[in-house]
Amino acid sequence: MVNVSIRDFYKEIFSENGSQLDYFLDSKGTTELGHFNVFDTEKFYFSGNKKSEMTYNRRLYYKISLIKGENLVEFAGKTVLIEQQGILFATPRIPYRYTPQSKEQSGYFCVFTKEFMSKSKTGLIIDELPIYQPNSDFVYQLNDEQYLEMELIFKKMDSELSSDYAFKYDLLRNYVLELIHTGQKLSPIKSTDGATNAASRISSLFIELLERQFPIENDTQVIQLKTPIDFATTLGIHINHLNKVLKETTGKSTIEIVNGRIVEEAKILLKQTQWNVSEIAFALGFDEVAHFSNFFKKQTLLSPLKYRN
Repeated sequence: MVNVSIRDFYKEIFSENGSQLDYFLDSKGTTELGHFNVFDTEKFYFSGNKKSEMTYNRRLYYKISLIKGENLVEFAGKTVLIEQQGILFATPRIPYRYTPQSKEQSGYFCVFTKEFMSKSKTGLIIDELPIYQPNSDFVYQLNDEQYLEMELIFKKMDSELSSDYAFKYDLLRNYVLELIHTGQKLSPIKSTDGATNAASRISSLFIELLERQFPIENDTQVIQLKTPIDFATTLGIHINHLNKVLKETTGKSTIEIVNGRIVEEAKILLKQTQWNVSEIAFALGFDEVAHFSNFFKKQTLLSPLKYRN
């Protein structure tokens, strides 16, 4: 699982056309405005731009997808099935993927950055909205009337984006907020995933997140996920649930697994590099050398220097 930026999104789409990549990044909003774009799903995904199936990654931008067609959505410990039509509100906080289950797919989707929405004159902070909380069930089933209501908003956005109206980005932000507020009034689709499958996926994702931080290859590399809370937040689940899952699948708590892997890397760095203890401590996420030394001694009964010697 990797972090996918808005630039990575366009690179994947226009891998063979650099000028088109630059056009989309430069013309659809500026650095000051953030970034916004809207797409017709049927024209985009099924016209040779890219495969329709998404990989299970964390995307560093927001995405609202109006989906018509059967799709399977997977995130954290849940799997939900969009049977006919639905809407998905994706946030950088939660890694996910959805996989079409039928050939008949249509709808719209828009992508935007936090910087884009921060310019809203409402003073709204997008991450404080209920629909974008880490524990949110962000996939909603739509009936025919609700789908047409959402589709009309997307069509307005598509039309406005290509206009020369001086305040079009303010209007586009209002359309995004209309989608969000309409979505927050809907009931989320219930998960179809069994407890065993969900636990297995959470455990695998946790180990992948942990191992992706290693090995430490230079003294400027610093691990970002250091505590159980860090991992639970990244996975979009409660820390108690993560602990329960890992206990069931590995026999160890979150902190035992994380600490064990950090100690393992510390031993490697102490034995195989010439870095001083403060450099190793910093790379492993410790602000103070004393904290690292105490941590290492508690885990191994030796100080870092004694272990090295």
